[in-house]
This record gives sequence, C-alpha cells and structure tokens, in this order.
Amino acid sequence: MDIKQLKFLIALDQTRHFGQAAVLCHITQPTLSMRLRSLEEELDLVLVKRGQRFEGFTEAGERILAWARTLLAAHDGLQAEAASCRGQVVGMLRLGSVPLASFNPMHLLLPLREKYPELHFQLSSHTSEQVIDQLSRNQLDLGICYLDQVDTSFFEVIELGTTTMGLLHDTRHFQFEQAELHWQDLDDIPLGLLSKGMHYRQSLDLSFRSRGLEPMAVLESDSTFQLIQAIASGVCCAVMPLDGGLEELGEPLRIIPISDASIRSPVGLLLRRSEPRSAIAGQCFDEARALFGG
Repeated sequence: MDIKQLKFLIALDQTRHFGQAAVLCHITQPTLSMRLRSLEEELDLVLVKRGQRFEGFTEAGERILAWARTLLAAHDGLQAEAASCRGQVVGMLRLGSVPLASFNPMHLLLPLREKYPELHFQLSSHTSEQVIDQLSRNQLDLGICYLDQVDTSFFEVIELGTTTMGLLHDTRHFQFEQAELHWQDLDDIPLGLLSKGMHYRQSLDLSFRSRGLEPMAVLESDSTFQLIQAIASGVCCAVMPLDGGLEELGEPLRIIPISDASIRSPVGLLLRRSEPRSAIAGQCFDEARALFGG
C-alpha cells in the first residue's frame, strides 16, 4: 500500500467516475483501475462497486475511505511540519466556511498569500454543523461558522463579529429610493432564499415571522452563486450579508442595509485543539489572530 493508492481512492470519491478520477490524478484509466484492484487485493476487501461504470463504494469501501482521508491528512501534515521546521509555510490550507456571513474569507486569504507565496488554499462551503464535523475529523484545517453550536473545549476560536444584512438587487430590474430598508418593505418583493435548514435561512425566517410577515420566496438554493445569478437576471432580490464582499461587485448590483437585520449568533474562525493538527493550520490561525484579534 502506498500514498498514491489512497489518493486514487479519494479522487474516485470526488469525481464518482473512473475516467475523471484518472485525469485528476494524471494517469490513465487502466492504471487507476489496476492500482485500486491491487489495493483491494492487499486488504482482501472489495472497495468499489463496478458495473458498466462506477456504481459507488461498498460498505467496507466507505470505511476504508474514511481512513484514507485521515492518513492523507496526516501525510500532508507531516510534509507541512517538515517545511515548518525548515522555516517555511508550504502546502494546502483547507478552509471551510458557512456560505453567507459578514466576513469575507479573502480578507484572511489575501494577507496569507502575500506573506506565504508557496501556500495554496482549498475553500469549501458548508453548514456550521459540517464545518464542526469536518474539523473534528481532520478534513478541514480551519473553519468559519456560527458560534452558537461550538464547544470551545474542543476548538480555539477567534470571533469575527455579527452578521448584519441588506437587500441585494440589480438596479436594472428593481429601484429603491431609500438609503435603508425595514423588514416591512420586503413584504411584497420577490426573494431568493437559501435552502431551508441552513442557519442563515433559519434566522431570516425567524426575522420575518416575529414581525408577522411572510416572505415572497420565488426561488430557493443552497448556492450563493445561483442566488446572485437569479438577482442579475431580475428573477428576485435577496437578503444578503453586509461586509461580506458583495459591496465590491459594483453596478448594476447594489445592496441596501436593512434596519435591525442581524443574525444573533456571531461568526468565528475555528481551529481544532486536539492533535494531530497541521503546522499550516496553527501558523495561519496565529496570523488570523494578529489580523482580527481574539
């Protein structure tokens, strides 16, 4: 067994396709299949369901896949630790973040990139629960999430502030004269909303219900990008975070603050307290503490 076999297994999980996994790993499909079969023979287990195409992982395959992720994270951490001993910050920082918050992750990544030019980033979008879970499983190095569900005995935390909100709209399709809106002003505006169950959506629903309002939801999505596409096409407006980077999009998109619109739970940057954790994670967390306090 070697690290490459585990990388091939994880690539297959990411792509759910033998050919695409081979391309991702820069090898031929027959080589990928041969190396995975070799891994199965060594473990004396069937890991992959095969038919005309990839059909998923067996139960044993799912369990081995979880260990493969842990081993690869440890391998990457070892490489990062060795670089740190040489005075370098080299490798991949895996950052997971809730999709909508009044914190722009680029305010962290840009200074890190300027200080550590050999550092690369993997940025992914998750719910708060997923961020906490993946940090616990060492599948993320740092996480940005709402803090109401965080047990600080397991995580170091830098509080990044409370999420305030405004109405994002396209001025080609919607015109508002006010410098600030109130919740009642949104009562008859077509809105795009995040999917139900997400923390940000729950807070929005509570804000509407507490004022006896029912939002005119014409579109729901778990993708911020798709919401912005809908706004730009004139399908809807959306209640979005202030100071999250949307202000920088410029015309024709505009965001107007909403009075008394905020999410009660603050957002924070999390680092797992327990080992193993990569030298990259610790170094970047220290840089964030210097930038944002905490």
